[in-house]
Amino acid sequence: MSGNPNSTHNGEWWRNSVIYQIYPRSFCDANGDGIGDLQGICQKLDYVKSIGVDAIWISPFFKSPMVDFGYDVSDYRDVDPIFGSLEDFDRVIEGAHERGIKVIIDQILSHTSDLHPWFEESRQSRDNPKADWYVWADAKEDGSAPNNWMSNFGGSAWRWCTRRRQYYLTNFLREQPDLNLHNPEVQEQLLADLRFWLDRGVDGFRLDAINHAFHNRSLQDNPARPVKLDANGLPPVNSYEYQWHIHDKSQPENLVFLQRVRELMNEYPGSTTVGEVGDDNTHKIMAEYTTENRLHMAYSFDLLSEDCSAQFLRDTLEKNRRVTEEGWPCWSISNHDVPRSFSRWNKGFDADTAMARAPLFLLMQLMLRGSVCLYQGEELGLPEAEVAFEDLQDPYGINLWPEFKGRDGCRTPMPWFNGGEINAGFSKVKPWLPVAEEHYHLAVSLQEDDQHSMLNRFRALLKWHADLSPALATADQNIIDTANDLLIFERSSETERYFVVLNLGHEAASYTLPEAFVGAEDITPAEFAGSVTGETVDLPLAGARVFLRK
Repeated sequence: MSGNPNSTHNGEWWRNSVIYQIYPRSFCDANGDGIGDLQGICQKLDYVKSIGVDAIWISPFFKSPMVDFGYDVSDYRDVDPIFGSLEDFDRVIEGAHERGIKVIIDQILSHTSDLHPWFEESRQSRDNPKADWYVWADAKEDGSAPNNWMSNFGGSAWRWCTRRRQYYLTNFLREQPDLNLHNPEVQEQLLADLRFWLDRGVDGFRLDAINHAFHNRSLQDNPARPVKLDANGLPPVNSYEYQWHIHDKSQPENLVFLQRVRELMNEYPGSTTVGEVGDDNTHKIMAEYTTENRLHMAYSFDLLSEDCSAQFLRDTLEKNRRVTEEGWPCWSISNHDVPRSFSRWNKGFDADTAMARAPLFLLMQLMLRGSVCLYQGEELGLPEAEVAFEDLQDPYGINLWPEFKGRDGCRTPMPWFNGGEINAGFSKVKPWLPVAEEHYHLAVSLQEDDQHSMLNRFRALLKWHADLSPALATADQNIIDTANDLLIFERSSETERYFVVLNLGHEAASYTLPEAFVGAEDITPAEFAGSVTGETVDLPLAGARVFLRK
């Protein structure tokens, strides 16, 4: 079985692994229609392997009307024609496995498309076989929605259906009705759909918005949340932020269902799950979801925030202590839903410093207890793209423009070539989103042969990480509270101790090593600046040191 050599656990390759997220629409267009596809992924598997990752996570490619670009599924067991066929997916599995790469796919268990046959049947009447497969509720006496729940994308979470004379719940877009997982038949069907893909050879699932899978059947109102005003004294753009989301997600019934998911996964040794958890009490939910034989891993939106200060990271890691001690986190600082980390986490820094800080954050992720998820293009240092309103595709951004521009800026196509190729080699026709002008000079072809490029710095870091002792995988973690711009933490196992010092501030800084690490081996990757004199560590901007004591 292939996998990260740092994992000494039988079949638990996912511990301390590096997962590479592929957003298929924007990765590589092989059939020339302007949209990336499964054949395009096959063509780029050698590139993916060259980065040094252990697995790929492929965002949805299922049959879908694409209102939310595949997160509105109309058939859980088929590939949408724009991405190819089931046979194309089989080739992705085969090609990845030949290269020692695991394959994780998205699964959306909380909702479907409103064009899914299940919902088409459910909406017809109140007494058909699928009538209770979705969350339906009567109107209040005045005809208004059953309660005050809000959609993640703004506005009421309830939509009126004239055929049933009832409201149905939509935690996201109106075209994404919520499944009723309180119904045992729905659970059985979803587990059978997971089994379909496991039988096809996938190595695991990324479970989208998994804490939305159950709602409180009492349909109680959510309590109001104190409004945070922005710099202009205005309240939040999105009405979702006006509530504490106590009753519309993260319900206790989900814990039992996740144990059922784990029982299924245990039938397929070496398979894994990683859950996306967004909640007002994220760390508690993550801990619950990754313990007691439930999910293998979980990640939250905490590191997908605007703040990347050392103090924020210390606070977040401390809050996450139970997850790192009892469960298993998957550290992600970029994905298809938030502005790219290169722009988001480098505000106030010049271009050169920003380029130096990107590997610094990767080093942080690699040395924390947990696994790592990288988003396509992160290894190139791609900044957030500016997308004109007329080019927007994301309904989330179109609905809330201009105060919120949506998610298209992080979803623009991968730049593969810059030598006169149209659309940077992504497609020979107009892509579904334009290739960002600021991305052309960061194309893969330009970075391949430059040993100092971001791409090759990422490759070197992943190689360095893979060569570390297997004991690192489950070593304990202790965050050092310095109250300054240095992020410092220790990893300890029975055989070795690591001490990590990262300068996240705007100026050079020094630190006095604890006695136990004075004279310890300095194993810092060569590209990171800094020096050690006796017990003093001197770090320039974006400097780092990693020490090992055996």
